[in-house]
Amino acid sequence: MPHAEMADGGEPLWSVREAAAFLGVPVRTLYQWRYREAGPPSHRIGRHLRYVPAEVRAWVREQR
Repeated sequence: MPHAEMADGGEPLWSVREAAAFLGVPVRTLYQWRYREAGPPSHRIGRHLRYVPAEVRAWVREQR
């Protein structure tokens, strides 16, 4: 599936489903974390929620 949005490093931005799959959590959990401001950084691109892969990876490293 092609991505229109690209992160600064040229890596495609992740959708909520892709970020959830990487993290091994349900999509609903990501929405709950966003509401609680507790999860990885997310960005609104128009009406879509996207994740920068490098930011998600950095967030995972900070959780240790």
